[in-house]
Amino acid sequence: MSRTTRTDAQSPATHDADSHDMIRVHGARENNLKDVSIEIPKRRLTVFTGVSGSGKSSLVFDTIAAESKRLINETYSAFLQGFMPTMARPEVDVLDGLTTAITVDQQRMGGDPRSTVGTATDANAMLRILFSRLGKPHIGPPSAYSFNTASVRASGGITVERGAEKTKTVKATFNRTGGMCTRCEGRGKVSDIDLTQLYDDSKSLAEGAFTIPGWKSDSQWTVQVYAQSGFVDPDKPIRSFTKKEMQAFLYGEPTKVKVNGVNLTYEGLIPKIQKSFLSKDKEAMQPHIRAFVERAVTFATCPECDGTRLTEGARSSKINRKSIADACAMEIRDLAEWVRGVKEPSVAPLLTALQQTLDSFVQIGLGYLSLDRASGTLSGGEAQRVKMIRHLGSSLTDVTYVFDEPTAGLHPHDIQRMNNLLLQLRDKGNTVLVVEHKPEVIAIADHVVDLGPGAGTAGGTVCFEGTVEGLKAGDTITGRHLDDRASLKEEVRKSTGALEIRGATANNLQGVDVDIPLGVLSVITGVAGSGKSSLVHGSIPTEEGVVSVDQSPIRGSRRSNPATYTGLLDPIRKAFAKANDVKPALFSANSEGACPSCNGAGVIYSDLGIMAGTATTCEDCGGKRFDASVLEYRLGGRDISEVLAMPVTEAEEFFGSGEAATPAAHRILQRLADVGLGYLTIGQPLTTLSGGERQRLKLATHMGDKGGVYVLDEPTTGLHLADVEQLLGLLDRLVESGKSVIVIEHHQAVMAHADWIIDLGPGAGHDGGKIVFEGTPADLVAARSTLTGEHLAAYVGA
Repeated sequence: MSRTTRTDAQSPATHDADSHDMIRVHGARENNLKDVSIEIPKRRLTVFTGVSGSGKSSLVFDTIAAESKRLINETYSAFLQGFMPTMARPEVDVLDGLTTAITVDQQRMGGDPRSTVGTATDANAMLRILFSRLGKPHIGPPSAYSFNTASVRASGGITVERGAEKTKTVKATFNRTGGMCTRCEGRGKVSDIDLTQLYDDSKSLAEGAFTIPGWKSDSQWTVQVYAQSGFVDPDKPIRSFTKKEMQAFLYGEPTKVKVNGVNLTYEGLIPKIQKSFLSKDKEAMQPHIRAFVERAVTFATCPECDGTRLTEGARSSKINRKSIADACAMEIRDLAEWVRGVKEPSVAPLLTALQQTLDSFVQIGLGYLSLDRASGTLSGGEAQRVKMIRHLGSSLTDVTYVFDEPTAGLHPHDIQRMNNLLLQLRDKGNTVLVVEHKPEVIAIADHVVDLGPGAGTAGGTVCFEGTVEGLKAGDTITGRHLDDRASLKEEVRKSTGALEIRGATANNLQGVDVDIPLGVLSVITGVAGSGKSSLVHGSIPTEEGVVSVDQSPIRGSRRSNPATYTGLLDPIRKAFAKANDVKPALFSANSEGACPSCNGAGVIYSDLGIMAGTATTCEDCGGKRFDASVLEYRLGGRDISEVLAMPVTEAEEFFGSGEAATPAAHRILQRLADVGLGYLTIGQPLTTLSGGERQRLKLATHMGDKGGVYVLDEPTTGLHLADVEQLLGLLDRLVESGKSVIVIEHHQAVMAHADWIIDLGPGAGHDGGKIVFEGTPADLVAARSTLTGEHLAAYVGA
């Protein structure tokens, strides 16, 4: 009887453990959040939405996920924590009910040339073991098939100490067989700098031999370092240099030299060019500098390994007539079938695990990729889905999965498949948190949190939380725009010419011939992997008149901001200098105007070893980054720190008229406002911007270029439904100003608004690479002959 009573007292319906069914957040103040308090149901799918910059990522990634990771890291020993990244506690009063958080974001997977889809997902590791066991001829252990491992052989005497005895002549040998091609060092490509683009060898340095932009022989310090270094004769034509002079000129080690009484560093021309030009973000360069870099640097497939990255030995070992290079070059769905055909009981567990990984690629819609695809070439959406693969077959439950726009880069046809995956993760008993703008994903949510009402300082509050039906009925920006549908144009613009592409075969393109109309808004669409980017980025000539804005990350430190990236700070510094009759360098926090205590950072960083490092506001400048004497200089009643703290819209008004009127700065600020970044403060660090914000920042920068053709890669990424309308207006203004706009896009609103659509397909990978439709959106809807046509027709209600 007592046993029965005890069972009733602890029945599942009344157990205390079941009361912890919410993640509770109270007083969240990270970034622009304004004391946000919210309860999120566990084991449900919750979608966070709101306009760009409203605080979604600050709440989900920078508060909930960040604190979960920090608490997990604290469970490890102090020794292990010393090797792990340190994390500060987010600005929040209470975080309760957290579970282990796994974040699957859109950060690119890194541009390391040796990082591929296979190495990023462990598929390569399993293949290497498979070939080391079954490959004929046998060439060695798994490392022999790795293009990241070089062969090493060493032998010699070593000293061994054992108590009082010392043996000094013990001979030891070390031997490691690697698969790295020695010519390209596992990169698959060899790069070379075209010396003819750097100088005219018929001239001497004194005669102005350098043809590098900005290098003038008469006054440029860099040129004077070479001329007065003593390593070369400045009056001798470069072609007449001796072998020793040429070596010092091109490859000399950094050496201190005195030029006109000033100590400077001399360095060979090749490393100098690599540091000055090749280490910088090409997108941030001025057009003539970018053109120079594209002329001067050439990349070619490695002639020794034919781009496979592997040694001849690794390529010679085969299973069922396939080498590991052949296997990695196959589309993953084909590779999965090949692995099914390998029957060997001794490696059955390995084959099963490899099969599951490859099937996950297919299930998630990435079967068209190959394992040798460089991870740096994946789009943000592809990178995010590759990261999902390791979680699909996981046995873990009660985990919090955090996704950042998982439908980015997905055709409407593929969004349903992604929705099914999110629901699968939830149904296994996990909490799924999704930051998303797409109505198709919001529609499947169990719970919706809408942040806003505006962006930046105008956001950071919870406008709505509840069901999807409640959101539609609520009076929020998201609720009002959830059922928005762009309509087809009654009349499309006529083209003024055509950009001809003939016989395009890049990647999976199958000899494509197409004319892209000029003077209009053209949209290139098709399912993910159908060949859109290959057609546009691989076939359109990157000549002077073509401005390409892709989603590659912006390089920049926490000192970089929209003002420095766009060149806005230059006219602002000059305006301050002119108004106060001082030099412009005083108004740079990275130069003479920097606060001496924090070196212009605004904060003092303290490294506390295994504990989270702290960043305390600099007491001398109060976080303003500038020396106190600099802040005494004013323009229009504001000092330089106050100007950098202005949002774009306020700064646009400030520099547009009155005492502070600066036309050059006003033009750049207008472009930033045009692309929907009016809420950003012009001094906000670039490291805090989202992927969509970074792309629009690049677009604003390039709008000042004189190119006639603009190529945009999914510009709606990260855009709220309300912001898409503003983007369409911007695209129209570009076309009406005489530009030709070519957009790679999946968003139906952009397709409906286009003058011309080119649809690739019909499928992905080798099932794609063909033009399946060319014409107006109205013709595509009427025909419904492609997947895109069917979805666009459903979208516009035709």
